[in-house]
Amino acid sequence: MGINSCGTTLIDEGTFKNIGAITWDTTAKTGNFTAVSGNGYFVNTTSGAITVTLPSSPSAGDVVAVADYANTFDTNNVTIGRNGSNIQGEAGDFKAEIEGLSILLIYVDSTKGWLSIDAGQASAITSPQFVTATGGTITTSGDFKIHTFTGPGTFCVSNAGNPSGSTTVDYLVTAGGASGGGSYGGGGGAGGFRVSFCAPASALPVSVQGYPITVGGGGASVSPPGTTGNNGSNSVFSSITSTGGGGGAPADGSDGDVGNTGGSGGGGATSGGTTGAGGAGNTPPVSPSQGSNGGNGTSDNATYRAGGGGGGASAVGGNGVPIDGGSGGDGTASSITGSSVTRAGGGGGGSNGPARAPGGSGGGGAGGHPGGTSGVAGTANTGGGGGSTHYCSGSSGAGGSGIVIIRYKFQ
Repeated sequence: MGINSCGTTLIDEGTFKNIGAITWDTTAKTGNFTAVSGNGYFVNTTSGAITVTLPSSPSAGDVVAVADYANTFDTNNVTIGRNGSNIQGEAGDFKAEIEGLSILLIYVDSTKGWLSIDAGQASAITSPQFVTATGGTITTSGDFKIHTFTGPGTFCVSNAGNPSGSTTVDYLVTAGGASGGGSYGGGGGAGGFRVSFCAPASALPVSVQGYPITVGGGGASVSPPGTTGNNGSNSVFSSITSTGGGGGAPADGSDGDVGNTGGSGGGGATSGGTTGAGGAGNTPPVSPSQGSNGGNGTSDNATYRAGGGGGGASAVGGNGVPIDGGSGGDGTASSITGSSVTRAGGGGGGSNGPARAPGGSGGGGAGGHPGGTSGVAGTANTGGGGGSTHYCSGSSGAGGSGIVIIRYKFQ
């Protein structure tokens, strides 16, 4: 018996002599295999994790030994597959994840199953622990739980898990969308859209505590003339804040013709024969970007006025063109809930043309026009921006409220 450089006890064949005959296979194992009672195995995990499956239908006194050949169990661990029997009294596979570890397992009975009989190493093979939490509306998708918050709440973690199970959560945090501007104005920008799902490096570690959840409301609608749309409100989970969408600009110039900045920017508008710029998205800046710029508004100061579309999570708002308002920028699809849903589309710009400017995919509302004076609201819990309004009647569409979704492996 000896001690390796990490302070881990190493077990040599002499340690096992009073337990039963151990025959060591001196050809290191580099792939998955099924162990045979009475044998010891040197396992080389340099190239990747390995599963050692214990013998089926074992008898009391059966023994199996496993040793870390290359001191790599901490980097690429070994799963001890129970093959129908308990290990340490638990009906689950175990993992060896300590550098330089040697393990001797003996089958005792059907209650305890395989036990580590070296007292210094019994804790070295760990049972997987998974994140456990409450809060929001809880659904499942395979081995994952999904918590959906459509309003304020608390994500309460009661077990933070361990590396053998799970220790992190994925998130989707969408802020409230903005309302469109009044008077042939710009569409409202979508709420900021931030997601870690399918990007494992972005997942968040959690600890045992309560995480307050803020779900941003959509910006309230406005009535013409001359009123800038209201920004949406922020959504927050842990260290992740998504910024509310930027309100669309009005076309009469009394309240400015540049769309507001935000998670996605509001559409611009003008009545002066010039270009009204869309507001900047991804403000404040985060990486990856939480949203896009609003489109520009345009006017010839006589025949037509056309507001720009609000920015969406994945696309800028469309520019207004003679007579027609700009389309809202498209949102982004995510399958964090187990099915694909698109959120955070921008609102359509208002115009005096014959057709509504469409909102962006993902809950953006269409813009107003002479045959449909009011803008359409963004869809609730998508963070969609609201559409702008026609000139002197109706009101702009309100922004859609945001949403927070949290996903983690629970088994």
